[in-house]
Amino acid sequence: MSARARPAATRLTPALPTAADHLLPGDDRSAAHARAALRRHLQLWHIGGELADSAELLLSELVANAVQAQASAGPEVGVRFALSDGRLRLEVRDASDELPVMNDAKEDEECGRGLVLVDALASGWGVDRDGTGKTVWAELAVCDASAPCPAPAPLSP
Repeated sequence: MSARARPAATRLTPALPTAADHLLPGDDRSAAHARAALRRHLQLWHIGGELADSAELLLSELVANAVQAQASAGPEVGVRFALSDGRLRLEVRDASDELPVMNDAKEDEECGRGLVLVDALASGWGVDRDGTGKTVWAELAVCDASAPCPAPAPLSP
């Protein structure tokens, strides 16, 4: 080795992204597009099984509600997934200032159960409003085989 040569650098492994943002058209296909994007990130984060299924269901419900709420308010829906401190946070942003309402759907009704499912499956959920719309979010506790699953504290807005 010459005096000018340097030893080979250690190859760095790129860090996995801890959050992802997507802008989707505000139409009936948005939930499917959001689920596909979420699946890709869940695979990167090694999240599968029942937790992944619950996350997809939660995201579908939140996106469907956003599309329905903003039918005339705006053309797009924003979706964000974040993995932090043992929590998977799913956020859906729309241009409507109408707050979501948990309905008491009757047995024969096709609609009205979305937020009931969100409330049952999520470790926490809520709404953040601003001057141009709202973000509805839901969180799931993420565990791995080496550590027990702590009860998540709400993320600050």
